[in-house]
Amino acid sequence: MKRFGLTSIVIPSYNGLHLLSSCVESIRLHTDAPYEIIVVDNGSSDGSVPYCLREGLTFISLPENAGFPAACNRGLSIAAGDHLLLLNNDVKVSPRWLSNLLSALWSVSEVGMVGPVTNYASGRQQVAISAENDEDFYAIAEQFNRSDPAKWVEAQRLIGMCLLMKREVWSRVGGLDEIFSPGHYEDDDYSYRARQHGFKLLICGDTLVHHSGSASFKAGHPEGWDRLIERNRRLFVDKWGVDPWEFI
Repeated sequence: MKRFGLTSIVIPSYNGLHLLSSCVESIRLHTDAPYEIIVVDNGSSDGSVPYCLREGLTFISLPENAGFPAACNRGLSIAAGDHLLLLNNDVKVSPRWLSNLLSALWSVSEVGMVGPVTNYASGRQQVAISAENDEDFYAIAEQFNRSDPAKWVEAQRLIGMCLLMKREVWSRVGGLDEIFSPGHYEDDDYSYRARQHGFKLLICGDTLVHHSGSASFKAGHPEGWDRLIERNRRLFVDKWGVDPWEFI
């Protein structure tokens, strides 16, 4: 197996300890490349900070919920890795996930960002799987996660639930745009900006992760979910003069 440098995994979290602990456990069980975990806690009151301390995790504790883009930017600002990965706390990774993504990321110099396929996503990264429980999911992932360049597909957008980039992308493109706080369409915006800088994006059909589906975000914003999504879509249109739905 090709050896890669350190990957910094940045996990924003808000009152999602039950999700965060499962996410971290899956990383520890299934990651076969060097990594560090950076948790950015958005002012949680559910014991997330004591958990990070007990587990020896690098973490940033924010005094209040600053939203997903701001939390990502704070985590990325202290990341030491050669590669940077944004990961939702409601994602469970699976065997060989990171090494497969890294193989795609470094396949050619033009590729700047890659993302896996998953059970729950908007657009082309969603795949239909039938899993009643974790055992079912990991059995399916075992079949999916066999490195295969034939399953890498160029894309115009990647979703932020599991997004791996070269450090060069962060250096040239900059941080996530916090006008999209508390979240939604900041990943569309980042994908658009990365492509403007000449980077290619790949969806890796040889890497499957499980996504619970914006679980903590919905819990933190029970009212106005649809209004928030539409507001941020309009922000994207006003910023770029194009509709992000064109890229789905």
